[in-house]
Amino acid sequence: MSHTQLSADARRTQGVVMILLTLAGWTSIPLFLRDFAHGPFAIDAWTANGWRYGVSALLWAPVLVLGLWRRDLPKGIWRAALVPSIFNTIAQVAFAIAPYMVKPGLMTFSMRLQIIFLTVGAALLFPAERRVIRTGGYLSGMAMVMIGTAATLMFQDGGLGGGTAAGVAISIAAGLFYAFYGLSVRKSMQEYHPFTAFAVVSQYTAAAIVVLMVVLGDRHGMTVLDLPGTRQFLLVLSAVIGIGLGHTLYFASISRLGLAVAAGVVQLQPITVSIGSMLLFDERLNALQWIGGTIAIAGAVIMLLAQHRLKPVVEAEKTTPQTDAVLCGFCGCDLTGVGAGHPCPECGRVHGPAEHAQAGA
Repeated sequence: MSHTQLSADARRTQGVVMILLTLAGWTSIPLFLRDFAHGPFAIDAWTANGWRYGVSALLWAPVLVLGLWRRDLPKGIWRAALVPSIFNTIAQVAFAIAPYMVKPGLMTFSMRLQIIFLTVGAALLFPAERRVIRTGGYLSGMAMVMIGTAATLMFQDGGLGGGTAAGVAISIAAGLFYAFYGLSVRKSMQEYHPFTAFAVVSQYTAAAIVVLMVVLGDRHGMTVLDLPGTRQFLLVLSAVIGIGLGHTLYFASISRLGLAVAAGVVQLQPITVSIGSMLLFDERLNALQWIGGTIAIAGAVIMLLAQHRLKPVVEAEKTTPQTDAVLCGFCGCDLTGVGAGHPCPECGRVHGPAEHAQAGA
């Protein structure tokens, strides 16, 4: 085996380990939140959210401090991050409140509708996406997501009543605003490195969520100081796992495995969360719900695969001999003079490694 093959195999192995750790970490977050809501020494959602995102802001701050010290922090990044941060804040608030009203398994299955919202938004905002969305595979996958999610909700034993119905609605709202967040990141922050972009978004989001904690949280969020040390440790640990290490490992796994594989593995989150919730909180999904949820996840994976198959080959390495022009593989725009990693001026697509910030941490 050559050194190049060994290096490629090592990167793939690293990517597999990283995406499995990402899945494990993001599986734990709804379980952590449910425990903070109903476990011993329960705290309110505003307090849990404020402390978790406050810690996450500290974890990501060194990225920005280093950029400022080197004087290479991209110009305009703070302005570009404003709209994505607003959507991320709303989504994170809904994501944190939902476990107080619905158990983690049903919550995460409800959030699978996020991929439908992303599809509609992409079709409206990015004309180049419409070619993928119109394919039979993509439409079939989308139908499976909708039918499977509806079945998971409709076949809930005893129906969706009271807090459960409100919790499902808030979970779906979290998925909606996470979709808005992903779309706005792609629209306005695609030219920035994902670590730097998320570091800025995390600062804005933390500032807003900490303010909400001070205004709406029990004793302005200071009830955390009354918790035993082990509970305080779990609160910090949930921030480190979900928002600190989770995003870092996800971005790193994408660069080694590609977006389709990494995102496909993450689609298993509702199943792993449901298993964890069954063990920890005695949440029982019936057979019909499991079938519906599995159909929804399979549909999401089919959508990702359909998108991956139609991803055009970047023409940067296939210059036309007659004109020596570099053409956009998505819309055909002449990219001569457009630097690598910068968006196409016509369709906005970047010809480089695809990156996407996973939601729900």
